[in-house]
Amino acid sequence: MKIKLLPLALGLSGLAPAVYAADPAIVMGEVRVSAQRDAGALRSSTVLTSVDVLGADKIEDKNVTNSWELVGQLPGIQLTETRMGAESGKVTFRAFNGEGYINGIKVLIDGIPSNVNSGNQRFIDMIFPLEVDYIEVVRGTNDPRYGLHNIGGNINFGTRQGGNYLDGRFTVGSFNTREAQLAYGKEADGFSQNYFLAKQDTDSYRRNHGDSDKYSVGGKWFLTSKDKSLTGGVILRTYRHDADEPGFLTAAELAQDRRQSPAKNANDFTERDMHHASAHLDWQISPNAFLSNKLYYNEYKDDRRVTFTSNPAGHAPRQRRLWDEQQLGFMSTLTWRASERVTVDGGVNTERQDNGYKRQRYLYALPSDFSIPAAIQNDDRYKLNNVGAYVQAVIKASDTLRIVPGYRVDRFTGSSSLPGVAAAGQTAGLQDYGWIKQPKFSMVYSPAKDVSVYGNWGRTFQILTGSVGPAYLVPGQGPFDASINTGKELGIKLKPGSRSDLRLAIWRQDATGEVANMPATGTTVGLGETRREGIDLQLSGKVTDKLELWASHSLQKAEVVSAFAADGVSLAGKEVFSTPRHISNVGLDYHPSARWHLGVQGRAQGNYFIDSPNELGKYGGFVLFDANVRYAITPRVSVDVQVKNIADRRYEYAWYDNFFWPASQAQPMYSSGNGRAAYVSLNVKL
Repeated sequence: MKIKLLPLALGLSGLAPAVYAADPAIVMGEVRVSAQRDAGALRSSTVLTSVDVLGADKIEDKNVTNSWELVGQLPGIQLTETRMGAESGKVTFRAFNGEGYINGIKVLIDGIPSNVNSGNQRFIDMIFPLEVDYIEVVRGTNDPRYGLHNIGGNINFGTRQGGNYLDGRFTVGSFNTREAQLAYGKEADGFSQNYFLAKQDTDSYRRNHGDSDKYSVGGKWFLTSKDKSLTGGVILRTYRHDADEPGFLTAAELAQDRRQSPAKNANDFTERDMHHASAHLDWQISPNAFLSNKLYYNEYKDDRRVTFTSNPAGHAPRQRRLWDEQQLGFMSTLTWRASERVTVDGGVNTERQDNGYKRQRYLYALPSDFSIPAAIQNDDRYKLNNVGAYVQAVIKASDTLRIVPGYRVDRFTGSSSLPGVAAAGQTAGLQDYGWIKQPKFSMVYSPAKDVSVYGNWGRTFQILTGSVGPAYLVPGQGPFDASINTGKELGIKLKPGSRSDLRLAIWRQDATGEVANMPATGTTVGLGETRREGIDLQLSGKVTDKLELWASHSLQKAEVVSAFAADGVSLAGKEVFSTPRHISNVGLDYHPSARWHLGVQGRAQGNYFIDSPNELGKYGGFVLFDANVRYAITPRVSVDVQVKNIADRRYEYAWYDNFFWPASQAQPMYSSGNGRAAYVSLNVKL
């Protein structure tokens, strides 16, 4: 069943009921509604404030190489497009960058934590567009449900559950792309089963060495009791990705041929396997009490062979990185509607990670098949254990005022076996952060049914991750405190018309002792005190029954308040690297008739500094437009054509390589963005 809702918000565990007109949440598109989804859980719109939801009709027909690209349709989203094979990119917002040093965004799939240990977002790749019901983005520091990696907010990918359907999408297009997606659902007599299969083969804009081959298979099985008080089920997914890595380009190489893959990268590739299993049990204890439980297992295995520099004197010019991570976790939440004016929501969670990381180094002169390593940089086995709990109350102080106080605590333990240390029979212990306390507070005032004024305040945290110091206290390593982020936000949401929404928000987030941490290279740089702040403006709505428009513009800044470079020079007032000052989105959907659909989408991102002293200039800005046309041959069969980067504009991701090159040759490195690309798809809904 599909329901068109504008606005709409989702429940904390995935439910998709209508929201009140004055709630701050905003939705774009349609969201499929399933009565099985935690029907007793709180709605995000009744608890949180800066919430955006992208519906299925804005997702299922999009042609993307990787599903993190889908989130770029929402306001204020920065896409970091590295496009190095399986290491393809990342989604961030609230002035957190996507470099991998500060992973400030929590990712969930069907409410299950889905970041790898470092905070990177690789599990998103398991999800394909046709399987997605909605994408929900929660910004800010006032969400107490999650702890680890939930620094600037979180993203939840909700996938299809229940229903009766058989949908297929078959695509061919630029860069020799071939993709097939199949989704099947059947629901009867309290039992639902959903299956999904996707296969994608594609080359790359980087013409010589960019082949990618991946597949994903998933299934859901849920059973509901006759009185509908109990619902239990299982979700299984498996994913495989083999991808060449075309390599980063110097400025000279980019100018010579932006589509080339240098000879040094001829044998760089990644083999990646990911698996997920989860068991769910929801119990409507009484009309006023609801209990939700999730037990999950995530597995991530990665074999990446990568070459960063062609200079034989470079640092670790050739590497093989092997990741082996397992996560076992449990989440339980209880929602109690104590009265008409008070609802209490609380939960506990635990996660146990058992991770391995190997890094082998090769001399540049050795053959690039990496048969015999010159040195072993890492051969680590490390554990990270997290226990957390939260409670919040939704208090309807009056018919126009809603107050939401909350509180969360987290504690971490763990140990790591390190080369040299492990040989002596010793291990390194994780930093002792104690109980990390995170108070929260939100309020929404609705002077009229179509107006809401809201504010929130809250604290989140960053801890160090990885297998070595300073995350784990090796001999001689000094302790680090957790970096505490304190955020505040004021906003207003109103409806200029019956079918439109406008929201304006002003926000700030201050951090103590922030650390730029790259576990893959063992690189840690203290950024000290930082401040992130900005303004978000978004407008969306239907002008007529046939025309829908949306636009957003986010101004943001991330700067160092107090820190010093390695040479003792103060970095105060410098911008945090790789953070653009503005992000914009525009788009329209036009339905001239029942058979035809036309769409145009545009997004822009400002330039950013790539070095901490801000001395090398700015890079990475772009303005891109995509277009699509769909024709319905029958009510169940349609064909669509999509053209991406229709103006064929040149843009590139840039970063400062002062790690792999010798110090005298440190320089910007680039990954060229895709040029114009066209795709033709056949859609079938049975």
